[in-house]
Amino acid sequence: MAYLLDILVILGYFGLILGIGLSQRSKSGSVEGFTLGDRQIPWWAVLASIIAAEISAATFLGAPGEGFENQNWTYVQLAIGTILARVFVAVVFIPIYYKHGVISIYEFLQTRFGPVTRKAASITFMVTRVLAMGTRLYVSAIIVVLAFEMFAGRPVQPMEKFWLFSVALVLISLLTALYTSIGGIRAVIWTDFIQVGVLVAAVGFSAVFLLGKIDGGWGAVAAQIKDPVFFDWGTPNGVVDFAYILTHEYTMWAAFIASTFVTMATHGIDQDTVQRMLTAKNRRQSAVATILSGVVDVPIVATFVFIGLLLSLYYQQHPTTALPEGDSREVFPYFILHVMPGGLRGLVVAGILATAMGSLSTALNALSTSFTRDFILPRLGADAGEAVKMRVLRWSTLFFALAIIVVGVVTAWYVTWHPETRIIPLVLGILGYTFGSILGIFLVALFTKTRGNDFGNVLAMVAGFLAVLVFSVSEVQSSCGIDKPFIIAFPWRITLGTLVTVGVALCFRTSGAKLAEGGC
Repeated sequence: MAYLLDILVILGYFGLILGIGLSQRSKSGSVEGFTLGDRQIPWWAVLASIIAAEISAATFLGAPGEGFENQNWTYVQLAIGTILARVFVAVVFIPIYYKHGVISIYEFLQTRFGPVTRKAASITFMVTRVLAMGTRLYVSAIIVVLAFEMFAGRPVQPMEKFWLFSVALVLISLLTALYTSIGGIRAVIWTDFIQVGVLVAAVGFSAVFLLGKIDGGWGAVAAQIKDPVFFDWGTPNGVVDFAYILTHEYTMWAAFIASTFVTMATHGIDQDTVQRMLTAKNRRQSAVATILSGVVDVPIVATFVFIGLLLSLYYQQHPTTALPEGDSREVFPYFILHVMPGGLRGLVVAGILATAMGSLSTALNALSTSFTRDFILPRLGADAGEAVKMRVLRWSTLFFALAIIVVGVVTAWYVTWHPETRIIPLVLGILGYTFGSILGIFLVALFTKTRGNDFGNVLAMVAGFLAVLVFSVSEVQSSCGIDKPFIIAFPWRITLGTLVTVGVALCFRTSGAKLAEGGC
């Protein structure tokens, strides 16, 4: 009975999400309706949906983990670049997408360069998104493992932990795939709207409740914060150290430069995020939602980090031998289950599930859209009926759900046996290997008229990927005979990949036929 209120809160959340998602079926019977909501979604709903996509379960548990480990706000520095990049996306990318009326944003690359570039970028997006989403997904199951430990009254063995991870992520994935495949992007956005409300309530109540548990209040919190509190200019010895800057994750250089490139990629050339932007009624409303999402993101992420900082102080004041050791991801879930009161505990657990389902639903819709628009529909031809196209979209959604489940299970297996693995670098690191290549091609398409072609673009994308691989994996450098490998921090991967891709692509001239078409 002690957990009855929590169970009712969680069941109420699931019932609400399923009800809203399934209710959108009648408005998602066409390709335009399923993928873009007929471009009739109000800007404030688009804003909520963008936030829901960004704040995954990895953020819900990973950001407090960063605050718990670092005991400062240096992680929040990266939000500076996210705002700058969103302004750039709103001014440069969104108008182009609306002008060309694209559904899959990679259609624009075919207009500018040709079908090979379009398919190469689309494949790169799909593979990357499946891998990144799968690694995010298992995180939401951490709370399930800790709940099992609490009820069982004993530690969970590694193999038990793996199976709990696996079952939880399979159930979450199939449930999300159900309402996404039926309700399309409308189901995604309107369930996201509810999920963001649950998320904000959960985070806000958690911070207030936790602060009330700290002996000494704000004074004790201030004493806990380590230097640098927020700004790190990369001057450990009094002078700018570029080697330090490139190898450290949270510096002001990373905030202004690396984070800008990361967000240009995630919000400018990632079908996952851009697709929801394109559901707005016009490009002005889309731009407003995009820019405001960056502004709103800062206090939300800062609160997550603050929770981690408070947790580090709370467990110094209230030590316990039962606290998970060597895995900062599990500290916040442990606190939720063992310290929070009934009802609030259920709300926060629902918030974790909301972040997982919100980011997963949009990924599934974006993956099915890219796969169908870029590969299947061109083969079906103009005579294919709307019913056939919708079957392809819905079955594609289920297919990608299964692919993400496979990646999630593999990730759960790896993390079970490597509990020291950090969430944020893991998720963003995967995007870093390939998104720079896609961003580089889009920048060449947008800012040049005569450079880049199908052959050169594919070569450039491969070069960008290899450059990131070399400077991100020490074993690769060691195999090349480098005794002291130089490994860049994960925020810089997309920057490196973009610059290399642009440099190579500029070496190739656009074909005469494309120049005659005037694709841009």
